[in-house]
Amino acid sequence: MSWRCTATIMILNYELIGSQRGAKDRRAAPEGVNATMSSLETPPHVNPYWAGLTGACPRCGNASMFSGLLKLADKCPACGLDYSFADAGDAPAIFVMTILGFVVLGLAVFIEIVYQPPYWVHAVVVVPVAVILTPLLLRPTKSLMIAMQYFTKAEEGRRVK
Repeated sequence: MSWRCTATIMILNYELIGSQRGAKDRRAAPEGVNATMSSLETPPHVNPYWAGLTGACPRCGNASMFSGLLKLADKCPACGLDYSFADAGDAPAIFVMTILGFVVLGLAVFIEIVYQPPYWVHAVVVVPVAVILTPLLLRPTKSLMIAMQYFTKAEEGRRVK
């Protein structure tokens, strides 16, 4: 599948789901329980991909969803969205390890083929690249997963009785 086909499918999916999000969600939280992602609606102006990659709140798009480098805040300071629904799990770490594995290995092979340096040069060049790029990619990947969870209303599976 080409990247154009994939991009077209993603855009159509965004437009289809986005048009359905305009109506109020019928699954409201019970009385006395804080509203979570199932009872909130996404304003049409918030792009979930952009909000996720920038680390912004998936509902309002204004405030950061992080209180530390990778620690998620309890709620959005701008709109009050409760982030208790968010569970990115190990997916961001696995995606970053896979992507960086190819980049770092490609860099090491390129340096070896072109320059044929001693092994210590590989350690001096490749290790810092991996150490610096890992946290730089981990935060946007984690926030993108959380934004996609909010946008698609992903919830934990339940057994049907």
